[in-house]
Amino acid sequence: MKYPKLREVKEAVTSLFTKAYTTDFPQKPHVPEKGYRGKPVVDEEHCVGCETCANVCPPHAITFHDDKEKGIRTIVRDYGKCIFCGQCEEHCITGKGVKLSDEIFDLATFNRDELVEYQERELLICQNCGEVITTKQHMEFLYEKLGAHAYSSILNLNVLNEKLQLSHPDDTAVEVRDKLKRKDMFNVIAVQNVLQFTNYMRF
Repeated sequence: MKYPKLREVKEAVTSLFTKAYTTDFPQKPHVPEKGYRGKPVVDEEHCVGCETCANVCPPHAITFHDDKEKGIRTIVRDYGKCIFCGQCEEHCITGKGVKLSDEIFDLATFNRDELVEYQERELLICQNCGEVITTKQHMEFLYEKLGAHAYSSILNLNVLNEKLQLSHPDDTAVEVRDKLKRKDMFNVIAVQNVLQFTNYMRF
């Protein structure tokens, strides 16, 4: 029979009278250390539904579905699959759309459906081919980043016209009279020139 060494006896006694390293969760709330990677929390104001987080998510915990008839993009976040890697936060184009919290132990459940969250964003659909371009929130975010230079394409001019209501696409009389399908865009181009000139004068 081998007798324990004095070092092993010392460790056993020390362990018996010292505080446990584990927490008393769920009897007591768990206070994680700084930099702890818990549940990703979405900021509805800054999430533009651009698909970036879904593209970089290793376990495919984030997916999306586009409904062109309703013009809605549905983003599905399944935290039962999430590995808390932080890729969604790191690659978020706005820098504020999703942040890792210190919440993780509260995710324990017997019903996995409770771990699924849904978001909806309005789609921007091409008026010519009917294909999905991106979400309107995503496009507006790009406008804010690029400034007046963003309004250099027909697509962007159409979106700008929606916001400023410079012309009315339903007014077919103007189109028939001038035989121009894109008559309304010239009104928007004038505003674009003013914006670019204003931006130029700042420098």
